[in-house]
Amino acid sequence: MTRPMPDRPALEGLEAVWGPQWETDGTYLFDRTASTRENTFSIDTPPPTASGSLHIGHVFSYTHTDVKARFERMRGKSVFYPMGWDDNGLPTERRVQNFYGVRCDPSLPYDPDFTPPFEGGDNKSSKAADQVPISRRNFVELCERLTVEDEKQFEDVWRKLGLSVDWTQTYRTIGDDSQAIAQKAFLRNLARGEAYQADAPTLWDITFRTAVAQAELEDKDMPGAYHTLAFHRPGEGAGAGEDILIKTTRPELLPACVALVAHPDDERYQPLFGTTVTTPVFGVEVPVLAHHLAQKDKGSGIAMICTFGDTTDVVWWRELDLPNRSVIGFDGRFVSEAPSAIDSEAGIAAYAELAGKTVFSAKAAMVDLLRESGELIGDIEKITHPVKFFEKGDKPLEIVSTRQWYIVNGARDEELRSTLLKRGEEVAFHPDFMRVRYENWVKGLSGDWLISRQRFFGVPIPVWYPLDSDGNPVFDQPIVPSEASLPVDPSSDTAPGYDESQRGVPGGFQGEVDVMDTWATSSLTPQLAGKWEQDPELFDLVFPYSLRPQGQDIIRTWLFSTMLRAQLEGDTVPWRNASISGFIVDPDRKKMSKSKGNVVTPAAMLDDHGSDAVRYWAASSRLGTDAAFDPQNPKQIKVGRRLAIKVLNAAKFVYSFPQPAGAATATEPLDRDLLANLAVVIETATDALENYDHAKALETTEKFFWTFCDDYLELVKERAYGAGAEGSTSTDAQASAVSTLRTTIDALLRLLAPYLPFATEEVWSWTHDTSVHRAAWPTTGELWALEAPSGLLQLVGEALISVRRAKTDAKASQKTPVTSAVVVAPAASLSLLESAAADLAAVGRIQALTFASGDELAVTDIVLAEQPAEA
Repeated sequence: MTRPMPDRPALEGLEAVWGPQWETDGTYLFDRTASTRENTFSIDTPPPTASGSLHIGHVFSYTHTDVKARFERMRGKSVFYPMGWDDNGLPTERRVQNFYGVRCDPSLPYDPDFTPPFEGGDNKSSKAADQVPISRRNFVELCERLTVEDEKQFEDVWRKLGLSVDWTQTYRTIGDDSQAIAQKAFLRNLARGEAYQADAPTLWDITFRTAVAQAELEDKDMPGAYHTLAFHRPGEGAGAGEDILIKTTRPELLPACVALVAHPDDERYQPLFGTTVTTPVFGVEVPVLAHHLAQKDKGSGIAMICTFGDTTDVVWWRELDLPNRSVIGFDGRFVSEAPSAIDSEAGIAAYAELAGKTVFSAKAAMVDLLRESGELIGDIEKITHPVKFFEKGDKPLEIVSTRQWYIVNGARDEELRSTLLKRGEEVAFHPDFMRVRYENWVKGLSGDWLISRQRFFGVPIPVWYPLDSDGNPVFDQPIVPSEASLPVDPSSDTAPGYDESQRGVPGGFQGEVDVMDTWATSSLTPQLAGKWEQDPELFDLVFPYSLRPQGQDIIRTWLFSTMLRAQLEGDTVPWRNASISGFIVDPDRKKMSKSKGNVVTPAAMLDDHGSDAVRYWAASSRLGTDAAFDPQNPKQIKVGRRLAIKVLNAAKFVYSFPQPAGAATATEPLDRDLLANLAVVIETATDALENYDHAKALETTEKFFWTFCDDYLELVKERAYGAGAEGSTSTDAQASAVSTLRTTIDALLRLLAPYLPFATEEVWSWTHDTSVHRAAWPTTGELWALEAPSGLLQLVGEALISVRRAKTDAKASQKTPVTSAVVVAPAASLSLLESAAADLAAVGRIQALTFASGDELAVTDIVLAEQPAEA
């Protein structure tokens, strides 16, 4: 249904008009009945984390995807464009703790009448010490409540931005269907031997008391200090009684020391290999060993191996088959009991000085003990060094020994690693240089994927454990549910074959209380959105997906883990293309992030400038490149707003001319040259969008649009009105101008529709009763039989500039008549220019226009008509 053309077109309010209309009309619905595998374009849309608010980076990257989705839809593809919400995991838990002033204590009973002490809107602070402990079930209910509210706000922003998402195709990673899919995939991993549990050293965040995977690490430069400790050589013979000096930044881990290690080629320590030394203060005898990871040029070239100071300690412990003398507990404090290897009275007394202390306090106490014993040598040397943190944590990670669940990822399986690298070659990365990040991650894997988390709001690991006659769990005989019973929560659901009275008693069972890493669910987004095995016909239509769009910082997590799950489950890739967006950086070129406090939220931007303007800014940047944004001076957004307004006004002018009767055609040279240039633009923009270069397509289209408005439209408007330099224009010439104007604006609206969906839809509705977003993408075949561009439009445009400049220099109005003017141009261009003489004369109001040969194009001898004196 067409809409009346307004007297004064405006951008304001278009989002409120067209968003609901698209919803009512089902403009972006995926029509599976009209879809085939060949004509379906499916998108594995990133599910944003529903914990707080969207930021400008989301608008940036999701606009890139939406441009591609709209282009493919206009090209005749059936576009499957779902939206998910990643609402389980640590970010949600942290937000709930702070928002409601609570913390989870699984030992507490459920309170059906619980009311949180406050809600974040009350503007009260929520310090950890003041948070009210509540049961796990109460805590999960609050997580559910808050994420639903956050998701509503997210959806409102996405709709205002104009994402052409099919809102009937949504999912939540904590929803029952998603939990069932994640648990089913895990059970199949377990059945095939790809999932396993093990007691092993684990990277541990003491604040959140949870295990952390390799992909979740980040290094932060922190102040530290080298302490030089004296280890002693016992016994008799050469070297006996001599001290071995060790430099360490972790003197507090001395009671956990299990060996010294040096490089096998280090001549200084080769005589020591195979001997033992005793540790300072504690007097424990430990071996001196060789390993290639020891660095000859670091510290004194010989290091102490402690269980566990860092990930290298873990490698040494495993490969050198060393004992485990862990001293740090899950709370980050030193455990109360000293390792059994410390058996002297003095050593036990020294350890008592550390027991119960934090790592920081234990370090200070250990330094005092070393000073008292005389085994701290020289001055403490202050340094700055990289320390591993959980990417969402505030304190350095520790390494503790825990029982955890893992999924194989190729770290210890060369065949799987090789297969994953080959799968990476099957995916087209846009831009291609991002591929190396995937390859480097696969090649650098050091351990299998740790997927268990000691958290509360997540997908439960679906296993129970039988209890032996003493009530101890038999971990290597897990009890699993049937797939038909999923989803399950072993912490509250009864194990198959048991009744609830047998929970926690000898001969009974206990449920697994850990949940899956959020990536263990998000790695299955193709299956979640495509309803894997719940709706096989849909899944076969969309999988493998056409596109995975995402940020460069989660190639190692989301992209890799999705590739892994598709390989393990289906021996395939999950998608054919991966488009990788860059970051948004602030004016100082620092990445915008919540942790840095420099994030800009998009809601106010959309209100202030309009969605089309914000989309234009986002789409102006190519994939894989960072974009600077200054909220105080959003130049590019203002440029986009100007473009959208010009689209409204230019189209209103063009559509003010009625469509000529009969078949549309372009008979005049200037019109034909414009359409020839338009054909090049269509070809260039189409090719760019096919190759995921939305910025090039926009740049090409926008440049032509301004040429159309500033030059062509001005040059032919007199002819379109039926007036020429001498007062009238032939009917054919007029029809040629109007047909060309309308043909061009129709094509430009479709070329710009993926970028400016609201302005283009508004204009399209003035002359069409269907959506521009369901219109066919323009092709050169629409532009009649055309030759290659002749360059006429550019030449005439340059001549017009000369005429305008002359009037401006004379301080005369552009409407001032010109008595005479001469166009000078190279001989090869003269005949071409003469073919557009009537249009140039009309727009310049030139009464007598002549042409002459010269070296360069110019308009000379301009004589302005005398204007009547002002009264």
